[in-house]
Amino acid sequence: MNSEVQRVVITLPASADFVDIVRLNLYGIASKMGFSYEEIEDMKVAVSEACNNSVLYAYGQEGGMVEVSFEVNNNQLSISVKDEGASFEGTTRSGNSVTLHDKELNDVEIGGLGFYLMEALMDDVTIQNQSGRGTQVIMKKRLMKSEETV
Repeated sequence: MNSEVQRVVITLPASADFVDIVRLNLYGIASKMGFSYEEIEDMKVAVSEACNNSVLYAYGQEGGMVEVSFEVNNNQLSISVKDEGASFEGTTRSGNSVTLHDKELNDVEIGGLGFYLMEALMDDVTIQNQSGRGTQVIMKKRLMKSEETV
């Protein structure tokens, strides 16, 4: 691929049924870039976690849309998952604030480990919450060129 930034954007219903479409797009783009099978599997888990956060937390039971963009820039793939739901700033049954930012590991509820998983599997993860305007998760993975040619 050339050095100019290439971008693919898909907008999907915030439903678990559509997360597979995101993973298929990721596979196609990442394999064209030359990422290994293992790297692609890691990225699929991370992007699934980001999508699931939008599906589970942003909209609750109401429908909504999630915008996923894949940006190819040289040897880096940047994946953005954006929703316009209620952000991750709801409250739990115990009244504690729920955000991906300031949770202690032992306070995380089921599904809340997603952020730690994304950070472990990707090179860089940032989360932007805007009150009343949703949440955007941006994950980046750099392609490491192997010295070996097999």
